[in-house]
Amino acid sequence: MNITRENIDALNAVVKVDIAKEDYSDNVEKILTDYRKSANIPGFRKGHVPMTMVKKQYGKAVLVDEVNKLLQDALNKYLTEEKLDVLGNPLPKPQDDLDWDSDHFSFEFELGLAPEFEVNLKGKKAITQYNIVADKKMLDNQVEQIRKQYGKIVSEDTVIKDAEITGVFLNEEKEINNTATITLDKFKGKATEKKFIGAKVGDVITLKTEGLFDDDHDLMNFLKVSHDDAHGLNVDVNFTINEINTRELADLDQELFDKLFGKDTVTSVTELNEKIKEDSEKQFAQQGDQKLLNDVTEYLVENTKFDLPATFLQRWMQTAGEEEMDADQAKDEYEKSEKSMRYQLIEGKIIENHKLQVTVDDLKDSARGMIKTQMAQFGQMDPSDEELDGIAARIMSNKDEVKRLSEQLMSQKLLTLYKAEANLKVKEITYDDFVKEFYS
Repeated sequence: MNITRENIDALNAVVKVDIAKEDYSDNVEKILTDYRKSANIPGFRKGHVPMTMVKKQYGKAVLVDEVNKLLQDALNKYLTEEKLDVLGNPLPKPQDDLDWDSDHFSFEFELGLAPEFEVNLKGKKAITQYNIVADKKMLDNQVEQIRKQYGKIVSEDTVIKDAEITGVFLNEEKEINNTATITLDKFKGKATEKKFIGAKVGDVITLKTEGLFDDDHDLMNFLKVSHDDAHGLNVDVNFTINEINTRELADLDQELFDKLFGKDTVTSVTELNEKIKEDSEKQFAQQGDQKLLNDVTEYLVENTKFDLPATFLQRWMQTAGEEEMDADQAKDEYEKSEKSMRYQLIEGKIIENHKLQVTVDDLKDSARGMIKTQMAQFGQMDPSDEELDGIAARIMSNKDEVKRLSEQLMSQKLLTLYKAEANLKVKEITYDDFVKEFYS
């Protein structure tokens, strides 16, 4: 067997595999001999069928199968030994005139080669790293929500500004019939609020769904309509008031602090605010990190220049999926996925250059940490090592879970690298401003 490669350019190559009779003949002969021993052909005793007949009946199929197996093994071995970084899979060149009666065969495969490039993490323009903080306004709101949540419910005769109103949204045509509890601040604009102020139990208030809330998705929650129906829904709904309540705010005392955080963990309003701030900013840090990861990714894709074997990849995509695509479909699919392909190559280069890796110990520690967090939510604050190891072992036996954890840990390692190596500028921002700037 002989394998040669012709580099068309930096991104494309053709590999030629020449297979001679001596490469496959022994295997073919052995398989046909085994066939002869077990073949059931009318007129012949088992094991006594003439080899000429066995070859005539099975020879071509066995030959094709063995040559194809030999070809795939040889090609994979060649790519590994030559350390060729290929994109997609080798594409066989069409051979309409292949003569299976010949003793020697030649096959050609097109290769798409990964480009050579360098990654510079420290660009000229600094990327913003957001430090999201909980400001006084947010802390005051959080404390008020806690006091409402743990406060005493007081029944009211009429709707007042801070009331919790329980009732039924109804529209027979759209089959809307849902009981919900709502506060007036959920509605968009003052006109709807005015309809409710002063209303009593049993009153029916007619509302237009269009523009009822700031976000149409709230219709899914309060009216229980589908996602598709929620967008652009424009009908009248009747809201029948069944119950009107307000909440008498709970006192900020030790009893409340103990309910929230455990006995004597927090002993004053100052400590309460500090605890809420600390817990909130831990959650905000995750959002800030995700924003940073996205921004660095965007920067690297935009500023790391290299070409791809686009024509090859589009032809490969035509047959790579479950359903074949025509040339136009493959081109559209390539254009949609080009950005992610570029980042995969960039990420791979970063991981290689900085020798980043996720070890088995990393996976075990991550699994144990995840389990401890979940158990703490159900009141199990101090699980034994035996319990943790047992559950972690079950997680580690799940390939999908290991893959998910590995990707999560690698993202954390990349984030740590970016914070250390990239050109960053830190900007402090309140959570409300962060949401307005990036999610409104």
